[in-house]
Amino acid sequence: MAEVRGGGDSGDVRPELEEDLSEVSDFLKAIGKQIKLLRERAGLTQKEFAKQVGYTESLIGAVEQGKRTPQRELLEASERILDAGGLLIVTSDDIESAKAKARVRHPEWFRGYAKLEAKARELHCVSLYSIPGLLQTEAHARAVFSMSHPLLSEEVIETRVAARMGRQEILTAWPRAVFGWVIDESVLRRPLGGWEVHEEQLRHLLRLGNCRGMVIQVMPLDRTESAGTGGPFILITPKGRPQMAYIEVQTSSRLITDQEEVRIMNARYSTLRAQAHTPQESLALIEKILGDR
Repeated sequence: MAEVRGGGDSGDVRPELEEDLSEVSDFLKAIGKQIKLLRERAGLTQKEFAKQVGYTESLIGAVEQGKRTPQRELLEASERILDAGGLLIVTSDDIESAKAKARVRHPEWFRGYAKLEAKARELHCVSLYSIPGLLQTEAHARAVFSMSHPLLSEEVIETRVAARMGRQEILTAWPRAVFGWVIDESVLRRPLGGWEVHEEQLRHLLRLGNCRGMVIQVMPLDRTESAGTGGPFILITPKGRPQMAYIEVQTSSRLITDQEEVRIMNARYSTLRAQAHTPQESLALIEKILGDR
C-alpha cells in the first residue's frame, strides 16, 4: 500500500509547492543566468537587487536558478535597474508561453497518480461529494477551486484549472480506455458555481454519458442501502500493471496497490453499480433535473 500526500478531484486545499518546470527548464535557466550576469555586472548582491525590484531575495534566487518563472513586472523592473538594453523585455512573450506550459503540469503531490491515470486502460470512480475531475467543465472546475478554504490565489486557481482540463485528454485518446462513474444524486442537485455553471455541467455529463466506452450511473437519494458509505474511491488499471485503488480525504490521499484491498474495493464498486440507476435511467434523471429548473 503506497501513500501519496495530496489529491486531485476533491483536493483543492493542498501545500503550494514549486512549479513543475521540467518541460521549459533549459529556457528558464538561460533567462535566470542573464539576470544574474546583469545583476553582478551592476555590482548588486541578490539582497540589494531584491530590495530595489520589490521582491524577496529567495524569489530572485529561484528565478536566477531557473526554478521560478519571472513575472512581467519583475522583468520590467530588472530591465530598468540593470540597464539591460531591451534584453529582458524581449523575453516577456516567451516567458508567458513558458508559464502556460508549466501551468498544465501537476503539483508534486499529485504527479504520481496523474501519470498512472494518463496511461489507464480502465478507470472506475465512485463520487459522493463532487463531480469527478475528468467530467468537470472548465467553469465548474474554476468555481470549485475558487471556493477553496483557505483561499487560493488567482494564479494558483488558473494553474489548477489548466491541469484538470489537461487530464481530460485521456477521454478522447485512442484506443479509448473503459470508463465508469457512479455519482451520488445529491452531487447533481447541488448547483455549485450558480445555475448557469451547473446547467452547462449537467449537459456536459449528458454528452459524455452518450459516448461509447463511458458509463455514468447515478446513485439515487431514495436507496435504503448503499455500499458507498465508506467514502469515494477510484479503481484504475494502468497499461501493463495490476489494478490499483486511489482514495483521498481532506489533505490526505492513498494509492493502494495491495491486491487484497483492491479486490475488496472492486466488490464494493460492483455492488454500487447494482444499487445505482442503470446508465439509461441515470441520463434520464439528469435530463429531469434540467427540466425541473
